[in-house]
Amino acid sequence: MLNKIVSITLMLLMSSCVSSKIYEDLKANYDDLKAENQSLMTQLDGQGGMGEAYSVEQLRKEIERLNAEKTALAMELSATKNNHERLQESYDALEANSSSALTENLERNRKLLEQLEAKENALALEANRLNELQKKLADRSQRVEELEGIIAAKDAQMRKLKDAISAALTNFEGNGLTVEQRNGKVYVSMENKLLFESGSWAVNARGREAVEALGSVLSQNKEIAVLIEGHTDNVPFGGNGNLKDNWDLSTKRATAIVTLLTENNGIPKDNLTAAGRGEYAPIAGNDTSEGRAKNRRIEVILTPKLDEISRLLEGM
Repeated sequence: MLNKIVSITLMLLMSSCVSSKIYEDLKANYDDLKAENQSLMTQLDGQGGMGEAYSVEQLRKEIERLNAEKTALAMELSATKNNHERLQESYDALEANSSSALTENLERNRKLLEQLEAKENALALEANRLNELQKKLADRSQRVEELEGIIAAKDAQMRKLKDAISAALTNFEGNGLTVEQRNGKVYVSMENKLLFESGSWAVNARGREAVEALGSVLSQNKEIAVLIEGHTDNVPFGGNGNLKDNWDLSTKRATAIVTLLTENNGIPKDNLTAAGRGEYAPIAGNDTSEGRAKNRRIEVILTPKLDEISRLLEGM
C-alpha cells in the first residue's frame, strides 16, 4: 500500500501541477507511516527480543525499510511543498500581471471607445452639415434654373419686341432712327432732325407719326419699362429765355415724347420715365457736324420688368 502511495505521489510531482489537496494527502500519509513505525517499535520493545510473529532480524529490516520509506516520503513532501510554494508564487505573479494587463487594456479600450464616439459625433455633424449644404445647393440650383428660364423668356420677349418695333418703324429707318437689342434691353434711337425743329421741344408731324407707331407696339407690351432720354451736342444753347441750357432742352424734349406716349391709353403711365442727359452722354465726337447730329437725339430704352428675377435673387 505504501508503494502505491509513493507511486501516486511521484506521478503527481511529475505533472508539475500539485494542488494543495495533494500536499495535504501526502502529509497525512507521512503521519500514518510515522504512527505505524512508532507502533512497531513499541511492539518490538514489548516482546523482549523475540516476537511471536516476527524475529528481531525481520523487525529490524522492516524498521529500516519503513525508515527509508519515511525518509523518502519526507523528501518528497519537502519537494512537493517547495514545488507548491513556487507554483503559488508563479500563480500570484501571473494573477498580478494579468490584473495589471487587464486594467491597462480596459483603460486603452475606454480611450479608444471615447475617440471612436468623438469621431462618430464629428462625422454625424459633418454629414448633417453636408446634407444641409446639399439641400441649399439643390434649392439654389432650382432657383438658378428658374432664373435662367425667366431670363431666356425675357430675352425672347425682348427679341420679339425689337422685331415688332423695327417692323412698326420701317418707314422711318434711315432717317435718323435705329433699333437694336443689347444687354437684355431694346434701344430705339431717334435723331432730333426726325422729331424737332432746331432749338424746339415741340414734336413735329413726322416725329409724331414715329412716336405713335412706337406707342402702338408698347401698348401691346405692358410689362416693359420705358425710359425716354433726351441728348444734345456740346454747342451751348442760344435760344429763347424759356430754356436755360442744353440740359434743360434735353429734359423738355424727353418730356414731350413722354407726353405724346401718354395719349395712348394702352400704355400704363407708371411705365414711363423722362430724363434729360444734356451733352454728357455722346455717342459720337462733337468735332464734326455729323457727330453732333448723332448726339442730338432721343433714346427710348425698353427694359423688361425684373420683379420675378429680383425675387429669385433675394432668395439665393
